[in-house]
Amino acid sequence: MTETEYDRKAAVAYAKKWAFKRNPAYYDFSLSGGDCTNFASQCIYAGAQVMNFTPVTGWYYRSLNDRAPAWTGVEFLYNFLVNNKGAGPFAEEVALTALQPGDIVQLADAAGDFYHSPVVVGVKDGTIFVAAHTFDAFYRPLSSYSFAMARGIHVLGVRKE
Repeated sequence: MTETEYDRKAAVAYAKKWAFKRNPAYYDFSLSGGDCTNFASQCIYAGAQVMNFTPVTGWYYRSLNDRAPAWTGVEFLYNFLVNNKGAGPFAEEVALTALQPGDIVQLADAAGDFYHSPVVVGVKDGTIFVAAHTFDAFYRPLSSYSFAMARGIHVLGVRKE
């Protein structure tokens, strides 16, 4: 297994291209629970170019009915990224101030339930700008969202077999 860099520019370019439309290669979950984590996974994949096909605990998308829970589930994506020791992207939870373009922010309600996974597309003068699906956005200030808590997920790199 070799480690390579995560291509942040490719992740952001993908977010820009698809923020206000849908890539037909992927199912649109907007009307069935939300498309935000699906979109975040697509952006991460654009920067990683490697999926992890481990059944149940991996991170992959072949079709609507052949995908890992981590591809579309907020908590599952977090758990995959911060615990991944195999193929694909791997990350660590960081303070929001440590986020870079291509990273992920996850938002939670007052009960601590994380429900949204915007993609960081820019950081300027301490302001984080994100792209997201379901409520489509590109270069939207994170501060314009209403949330009780947020966690940053910084992608450290990618492992290839």
